[in-house]
Amino acid sequence: MRALITGGAGFIGSHLSEFLLSKGFSVVAADSLVTGKESNIKHLMGNDNFEFINTDVSRELAVDGELDFVLHFASPASPIDYQTIPVETLLTGAYGTRNALELAEEKNAVFLLASTSEVYGDPEVSPQPESYWGHVNPIGLRSCYDEAKRFAEALTMAYHRKRNVDTRIIRIFNTYGPRMRANDGRVIPAFMTQALNNEPLTVFGTGKQTRSFCYITDLVEGIYRVMNSSLTEPVNLGNPDEYTILELAERIIKITSSSSEITFMPLPADDPKRRKPDITRARELLGWGPGVNLDEGLRETMNWFRK
Repeated sequence: MRALITGGAGFIGSHLSEFLLSKGFSVVAADSLVTGKESNIKHLMGNDNFEFINTDVSRELAVDGELDFVLHFASPASPIDYQTIPVETLLTGAYGTRNALELAEEKNAVFLLASTSEVYGDPEVSPQPESYWGHVNPIGLRSCYDEAKRFAEALTMAYHRKRNVDTRIIRIFNTYGPRMRANDGRVIPAFMTQALNNEPLTVFGTGKQTRSFCYITDLVEGIYRVMNSSLTEPVNLGNPDEYTILELAERIIKITSSSSEITFMPLPADDPKRRKPDITRARELLGWGPGVNLDEGLRETMNWFRK
């Protein structure tokens, strides 16, 4: 099997590349290195079954030879990144998704879209099932990411229905682990680096907003199962254990044995108050569920950040 992974040098993309190689796949990783890092895949470069292409998928995407899978993960994923480059984020969701779908159609390959829990916006339903249409501000600061992914899902289903492309859609909830960038703005790397440096942990709002955190190895296993299924409807992939941001901060301080205190800042606009996936579909149809608890995953992540 040969798979193309757009965003292959990113946090999730690099772990997925590594996983598929361990399964005997040949992997082509395509990345513009705007938010991805070549150091994430440096250890794969000597593998004869691994190839890296430096390209902006919103402009062009061409791969020689046969492909069995086109896995579209290219996109900024942290608020700092996508609010810094909102136009590029939208174009990746639009033109990048189109280019990846066109390639999958050309190669007669399975197409998988990495969507996000952000399609649910600031949800009024919890936990969030795949049938929930969401509560999204279409012109807010986060809309460049939210609406890019919502459009990408619509485009994926249009190619499936009208052009018979064999498609999959996963909605990824907060994922963490080694290879996250320390300064990418997401809560676990932010808290982890602050705690390891004994700096105050910055909590926005009251800290009572919730998130559900899935460790990277659990997510990749879920992706693999969706790839090899026949599910064309969206599938939530995440850990349904729900924690407040304040609880997370306290756990990280404890795990790192930090002397950090907690400080509070105003809550950013449109910041979701709750995140909790309903993973019934993944459990029942794929036999998938997360196996790494939060403390275990945080310790592994801490060890990587310390290095």
